[in-house]
Amino acid sequence: MSLKNIQVTVQSETGLHARPASQFVSEASKYLSDIKIEKNNKTVNGKSIMNVLSLCVNNGDQITIIADGEDEDIAIQGVLALFEKGL
Repeated sequence: MSLKNIQVTVQSETGLHARPASQFVSEASKYLSDIKIEKNNKTVNGKSIMNVLSLCVNNGDQITIIADGEDEDIAIQGVLALFEKGL
């Protein structure tokens, strides 16, 4: 297995809290690959709402999305689309 990762800047007014975090987890859960989010050298499971909220990602923060698994290319594209729409 290889590893795909992208860096994104969070544009949502509330960061990855409440609804945006839920949207991210919902999208990440569609894929077989492991999806992780990294911020300030802390990495969490992107399919867990509690883990995503624990990162305290705010508007303007830069995070790394990591996908690892058989559908990692599609997974990265799916979550990237959320950020392109302003997440």
